[in-house]
Amino acid sequence: MSDFWKRVDEEIDFKGINRAFLARKCGFSVTNIGQGIKLGSTPSAETAVKIADVLGVSVEYLVTGENQSSVKQIEQEQVQLKLYRKYHELISKCEKLPERQVEFLGLVADRLEK
Repeated sequence: MSDFWKRVDEEIDFKGINRAFLARKCGFSVTNIGQGIKLGSTPSAETAVKIADVLGVSVEYLVTGENQSSVKQIEQEQVQLKLYRKYHELISKCEKLPERQVEFLGLVADRLEK
């Protein structure tokens, strides 16, 4: 597996999502991810941008492993903190639910988003 895909998998784990969710959000098949991993290839720039956008990281990080510029990282952390504050109560309730119910809520949210 290429370093690009290792970092993608690390971010997927960190975000608590899976490859199917990533593929759906990027607009392509999970099979495409599997093929990229199997071949050890770095995706096209367009695909890498989509993946990075969904994962909330820079393409530079996925390709090189280098951290984002500190200004951009601080801005992203501030956005995350605002979201956490806004949805803290909901997050706390979800943390108490069994995993199966959390997955169901994720599916409901996906459907509502459409």
